Amino acid sequence: MRSSKPTTYQRPQYLPAVERKDCGLPRDAARRSRPAGEASPGSRSAAALLADARTAITPVLRAAVATLGHPLDRMAGYHFGWCDTEGNLRAGAHGKGLRPALTLAAAAACGAPPADAVHAGAAVELLHNFTLVHDDVMDADPLRHGRPTVWRVWGVTNATLLGDALQALAFAVLSDGGVPEPVGAAAVIRLARTTATLCHGQYQDCDFETRPAVSVEDYLAMAAGKTAVLLGCSCALGALCAGADSRTVAAFNTFGRNLGLAFQLVDDAIGIWGDPTVTGKPGLSDLRAKKRSFPVVCALTSGTPAGSELARRYRDPRPLSQADAEYAAELVAAAGGREQTQQRADRALRAALDSLPDELGCEDLLTLAHVVVQRNR
Repeated sequence: MRSSKPTTYQRPQYLPAVERKDCGLPRDAARRSRPAGEASPGSRSAAALLADARTAITPVLRAAVATLGHPLDRMAGYHFGWCDTEGNLRAGAHGKGLRPALTLAAAAACGAPPADAVHAGAAVELLHNFTLVHDDVMDADPLRHGRPTVWRVWGVTNATLLGDALQALAFAVLSDGGVPEPVGAAAVIRLARTTATLCHGQYQDCDFETRPAVSVEDYLAMAAGKTAVLLGCSCALGALCAGADSRTVAAFNTFGRNLGLAFQLVDDAIGIWGDPTVTGKPGLSDLRAKKRSFPVVCALTSGTPAGSELARRYRDPRPLSQADAEYAAELVAAAGGREQTQQRADRALRAALDSLPDELGCEDLLTLAHVVVQRNR
């Protein structure tokens, strides 16, 4: 389904300037692109959409977490940003709430009130956080949102159990009367299949660390499983909760999967060129860990002198120092990794927007799509 919706985005400052010529889009489509978070007249901003989604799902999340025994409930509260390690309440919370915002926006686009999709939104947020807790363990990441990760505070075993518990809560929230009948079973099945795909994608990501070579196609297949599938599920669940037909559900799933790919590519760029004071993670952590992120894979397979030098440094068993990582970032850029990441993210965004049904009011989804590729954390 082709769309006349705007399909270009403002380039984040950590991506290089590239001559784009409106990305080959019609002139009117290129002109109608808008800055991150800026809504068109009469619609809500991305900040408002994300805040509303967090407000809607938080009571469901808290009620679900309260069913966990001690100390899992405290560990979950700490991970979500509700309390410190001692259980003392703190203001604010962690996470942007993108996935539940997509769920609510998809339901609204299909004519349903947000209340019909709140439990589905909470379910995808719980599943997302299951992956975050386990990912921190697997990558040995010490920080998330500027605070020690769960495994650094309570240990690997307890963090693994917390991730398992969050996954279980996702299914409990979705199946416990929170989704309108008769689509409840279809929603649970979709979430289950998404979980299996997520696990396979995470396996592929871990496997990349020891494989002698990873192609661009290998990476994109991994990202489709590790990241894109959950955004697709988030959108599809919103459509399901609204009682949409199978064609519309499939279109929203395609939108979310393409948007998820764009999200992962931007995330990889942030992992190298993002500001640690904004991301809450150590600078250049992906490079210091010699991760095969998309910019790195592009550089390693570029056939350029810079790519060859980067490959030599990745083969060296010695860990990269901060200075080594800074030089590696320069090599990635010189080999074309930054530029190719930008171009692929742009292509994925265009594919996402082209998949939205023209007959539905998808303005909130458009706003969220643009903020995905313009974020800096």
